[in-house]
Amino acid sequence: MRFYNMKFKKVFVPFVSCEGEKLKAGDIVLLSGIIYTARDAAHKRMVREMGRLPINIKGQTIYYAGPAPARPKNAIGSCGPTTSSRMDAFVPVLLNNGLKSMIGKGKRSQEVVAAIKKYKAVYFVAIGGCGALLSKKIKGAKIVAYKDLGPEAVYRLEIKNFPVIVGIDSCGKSIFKN
Repeated sequence: MRFYNMKFKKVFVPFVSCEGEKLKAGDIVLLSGIIYTARDAAHKRMVREMGRLPINIKGQTIYYAGPAPARPKNAIGSCGPTTSSRMDAFVPVLLNNGLKSMIGKGKRSQEVVAAIKKYKAVYFVAIGGCGALLSKKIKGAKIVAYKDLGPEAVYRLEIKNFPVIVGIDSCGKSIFKN
């Protein structure tokens, strides 16, 4: 496979209507716009505080990442994906409250696949082990919630041409085989 012949779809987030529903499992996408980071501890707190969240998750994308501190002249340090299945218990509640996409690595539980399909959401996969490279696609970063969680705080990231693959589309089709 040669990268220079690949077709990339450019997608802007947050989703304002049903743009995510046009994507299909296996599509290679370059995301641009605003996303939020959240890992295990932040997910647990977000579900506990549903209804009074510090950010509006409607139409938003959550990136399962815990960024490293920024080096001089960089918006953020290494920022690679973490294992998505660790967030599976929280995903149906977040999708029910308007979340439209997630970025992580690895497959998801059947419950999450069903919730993705029910709420017409999308699960994007980022390549693990490429955190330093992915951080170059992040143009701005700011902690917006749960600062006490350190690197697991919720960050607002401004991204440009952030490379991902549609792992599970809004119809429940998946690139993962059992």
